[in-house]
Amino acid sequence: MMGENKPRSRKGRPRNKGSDRIRAKLLTEWRGGIDPPNPARNIHQPDEFLDDLLKIVGLSDGVDEERLKEAWGTVAGEFVSKHTVPESIRDGVLVLRVVQPAMKFHLQQMSSQLLQNLHRELGKDTVKKIVFKIG
Repeated sequence: MMGENKPRSRKGRPRNKGSDRIRAKLLTEWRGGIDPPNPARNIHQPDEFLDDLLKIVGLSDGVDEERLKEAWGTVAGEFVSKHTVPESIRDGVLVLRVVQPAMKFHLQQMSSQLLQNLHRELGKDTVKKIVFKIG
C-alpha cells in the first residue's frame, strides 16, 4: 500500500467517486457551463478580411510588385534593370529609382519605348506614365 498515489482530501483521506462528482458539478455550475468558452473565439487574422477590404477601397486591381519587377527586367534589359529599381506604381504612374543622373536622362529619352514595352508585358491600362527619381 505504500506505492499507492491516490488524491487525498485535506484531512488525508482518499477521495471517493461521489465527492469527485460533486466537485465536478460545482465547478461546472461555477463556470456557467460544461466547457469554458474559448478565449480566442472572436479573434480573427487580418488576411481573412484583407482581400475584401482592398476590393472595397479599389486597390485589388493593382500590379503585383514581384510581377512588376520581373516585367521591368524584361522590358528594360539587363544593364538598365541593374541600375534602376521600380519603386511604386499608383494610378498608372510608375516611379523608377535611378542610380545616376546620366542614366535618368538616358531613360527619359527612351521613355516612350519603355512605355510601349510595359504595355506589352503588363497591359495597356497598367502604366500610363513613368517618373524617374535619383536615389
